[in-house]
Amino acid sequence: MRYFPVFADLDGAEVLVVGGGEQAAQKVRLLRKTRARITVVAEAAGEELRRLADECALLLLPRRFLPRDLDGHRLVFAASGDRVTDAAVFRAARARGIPVNVVDAPKLSTFITPAILDRAPVTVAIATEGAAPILAREIKTRLEAILPANFGRLAERAQALRATLAKAVPDVRARRRLWQRLLQGPFRRAVLRGADEEAGRILADELGADDESAARRNAGSVVLIGCGPGDPDLLTLKALQRLQEADVLVIDRLVDARVLEYARRDAERVFVGKTPGGPTTSQAEIDRILVREAKAGKVVARLKGGDPFVFGRAAEEMAAVQAAGVAVEVVPGVTAAHACAARIGLPLTLRERVRQFSVVTGTTADGEPDLDWNALAAPGSAFAVYMGVANAPLLRRNLLAAGADPDTPVVIVENGTLASERAVATTLADLTDGIASLSVASPAVIFVGLDWAEAGLCRPQSVIAHHRRRSEAAVVRPNQHDDTVTLEATP
Repeated sequence: MRYFPVFADLDGAEVLVVGGGEQAAQKVRLLRKTRARITVVAEAAGEELRRLADECALLLLPRRFLPRDLDGHRLVFAASGDRVTDAAVFRAARARGIPVNVVDAPKLSTFITPAILDRAPVTVAIATEGAAPILAREIKTRLEAILPANFGRLAERAQALRATLAKAVPDVRARRRLWQRLLQGPFRRAVLRGADEEAGRILADELGADDESAARRNAGSVVLIGCGPGDPDLLTLKALQRLQEADVLVIDRLVDARVLEYARRDAERVFVGKTPGGPTTSQAEIDRILVREAKAGKVVARLKGGDPFVFGRAAEEMAAVQAAGVAVEVVPGVTAAHACAARIGLPLTLRERVRQFSVVTGTTADGEPDLDWNALAAPGSAFAVYMGVANAPLLRRNLLAAGADPDTPVVIVENGTLASERAVATTLADLTDGIASLSVASPAVIFVGLDWAEAGLCRPQSVIAHHRRRSEAAVVRPNQHDDTVTLEATP
């Protein structure tokens, strides 16, 4: 480690910035988050710096840098854009023992400026010793997603309570347990929601209780989290935050393993996957697990693929949890139809052409879906079928019997948003054959009545086009010019 991370106290300190362009303005914006007294030396200053000087937010000296400008300053930034000037600033600062940072010149700097995550009074600094600043920004972006925007409120409340708790709970171990309950439990959630009165009541109850009774009152809760179709980059900010708060994870089969990397390492993991034709955890057992763990005072995160309210059986789990007197929250996720369509640029609605889009299930507890086939087969109808691969022959037969055009466009997206994603464009008449000949398997979303041409778009090259010319006997002939698979009649 070349650079030792420290935090400099700039409260009332004098800080010098040499330069008047955009780089200097960036440093000034950062410094204005502190209580430093800022002086800018520049022969030509930009509009932003001149405006700040007019507002008395900084002192602007409109001239070239002189070594005496460093006198009395705690830090100095050289951002003139002129290497001769910046080098002169470096030499003068080093001679006076003043820490100096020359923008984009680590060899002329005695300190570097990290990427900063600001949740004041919580501050996170990330640096790569100048090797790859873009990686530091990536880490910052990930942390931004995990920490709520108002996370600093929690730290401020904790700071205000330190003296009170030290007096009320002299025993160090008991006080540590109290802090853990406050900062990881209902008090934390109330503060982050801005529910100050509720937070005050929780604090009063905690201070008036012993460990055992406080633990009983700190009842657990359940949060149903939509984890999207697979790609962890599609997780919502709230999903990431709730993952970090959970003590127990109850995980569906379709939740990508990479999603779990965002959860606490010490969180207990319970896998309750339902594999078609294979091992399965009953819904009743899942409900029992959620209630049991929450009743034990834990925060339980139920991780579900896609969105919990779109064929995710969230209503059943909510009912079971609420019946047990346990608090429950739903965090929506990006549902598979939206994500899969977006990945291949397939619009779900079109002005004046497709004004209605439906989402239906291709299977039920009895095996065969009971859908309004006439409505789905009507001209202009567009819909997505979840869990429809196994019943594709039934879907095709019923839609055609209801009068659907055999040439109705169909797009199938298998393993949407994952590295193994595959998309097929075909027609309703060729739906069953396409699934069979290309070995399409679940999970997959089947889009019916949607096509790129209607929107004036081109089919993406990554999408396989499958069509067959109907006959009693057919053979597969791959098209040499593109990725189309054509089944032609045998002579």
